[in-house]
Amino acid sequence: MRIGVLTGGGDCPGLNAVIRAVVRKGAGVYGHDFVGFRDGWRGPLENATMPLGIAEVRGILPRGGTILGSSRTNPFKVDGGVGRIVENLHALGVDALVAIGGEDTLGVATKLADSGVHVVGVPKTIDNDLGATDYTFGFDTAVNIAMEAIDRLHTTAESHHRALIVEVMGRHAGWIALHAGIAGGANVILIPEQPFSLERVCAYVESRFQAHYAPIVVVAEGATPDGGENATVEKGLDAFGHARLGGIGEWLAGEIEKRTGKEARTTVLGHIQRGGTPTAFDRVLATRFGLHAIDAVGEHDWGTMVALRGTDIVRVPLAEATAELKTVRPELYSEAEVFFG
Repeated sequence: MRIGVLTGGGDCPGLNAVIRAVVRKGAGVYGHDFVGFRDGWRGPLENATMPLGIAEVRGILPRGGTILGSSRTNPFKVDGGVGRIVENLHALGVDALVAIGGEDTLGVATKLADSGVHVVGVPKTIDNDLGATDYTFGFDTAVNIAMEAIDRLHTTAESHHRALIVEVMGRHAGWIALHAGIAGGANVILIPEQPFSLERVCAYVESRFQAHYAPIVVVAEGATPDGGENATVEKGLDAFGHARLGGIGEWLAGEIEKRTGKEARTTVLGHIQRGGTPTAFDRVLATRFGLHAIDAVGEHDWGTMVALRGTDIVRVPLAEATAELKTVRPELYSEAEVFFG
């Protein structure tokens, strides 16, 4: 068989490990031939390809990003997009696709599978918000990067007696903020799942200063105050209709200074969370996903996604994987003693 491989959406550490595993087992065990599609769904849409064999995947295991490139191209927003993809796959002799991505990339894969395209999905997102899998690769790396930043900020916060706000990614789900905040010993953690009380945040900040310590506040980019104030800045929409958010950290710092009289500064981690070499956990998980994905291809188990359940890799329908966003459950708020309004 000739298999196409693509990586869509935001990049994250571990993508290259999946590509490597798919190609090495696919070529070595099943005798498959591979073609890499460039820049997510733009590749099959515009016939943008690159060679993808054993030679191309050597040495990529520790590399961040993706050798295939990525984009947020949505073929369903392009006139005749699905038809063009089907025609291009046929012209290239591609029998099946391995689509590696998050909610949007796999949402497209689900619709293509419904249209008869042979697709197997691999879950990827640093936000860990994809349903049907316990963890996605890239999440562990992002959390560790954010945790290290928080560790470093503790010392400078104490030195200058400042409140430091750390803004992390998380439009609708607060998994990164929750895990990084707990691991980094943050004093306040604000997540999108629970609107927060600005008065209570300021009370925590003042209490921390009264104890002669400087507070660390971790806030997800999608967190909102309970008063319904417009605290974030929407920077336009992507091809899937998602708002690009930013500004909650700066807004929060300004409000803390105004209400407490204490100096507050913001650090926005942004794409630092996506970059760099993957952790051991993400390398292993991504490799296991790739190995099981090519097994699904070998068994013609189309329209499925590989997923982590406990310590096992299983297959679930693509439609199930993208049906519902996985957010932080309310019981975790109290377990972790996370601040909420």
